[in-house]
Amino acid sequence: MIAWLIALPVLAVIFPVTRRLARRRGRAALRLIIATDALLFGGALALLMVALNGGVARAASSTVAESGTNSAALIGAAIAVAGASIGASIAVAYTGAAALAAMSERPELFGRAMVIVGLAEGIAIYGLVVAVLLLGKA
Repeated sequence: MIAWLIALPVLAVIFPVTRRLARRRGRAALRLIIATDALLFGGALALLMVALNGGVARAASSTVAESGTNSAALIGAAIAVAGASIGASIAVAYTGAAALAAMSERPELFGRAMVIVGLAEGIAIYGLVVAVLLLGKA
């Protein structure tokens, strides 16, 4: 928990610096932005490892099997929902645009177009199902 409290002010400082660098032009600014992004990625990865190892150490130190949460299952559920939601949003954007283009030429395609957009939205539901299954095992 303390690692998160340390990381938040660091992120609050680095974010405006990156935005200010993005306004600059040239190769030097691009290199600085890439270096800043790599630094943020490394810090986030280190923070994730600390959070996961803290959960594993707590689970290993307990001798009695508890019905508490497993941090790996929670992170997996979050990744499943986030990935499925991002994938669904991309799919709905493309299929929705194509459906509107098709309906502008042939309005009788409304039913078929909505079915295809609905199938794209189903991707997010699959992510929620996976998350519920993971949370059930946590």
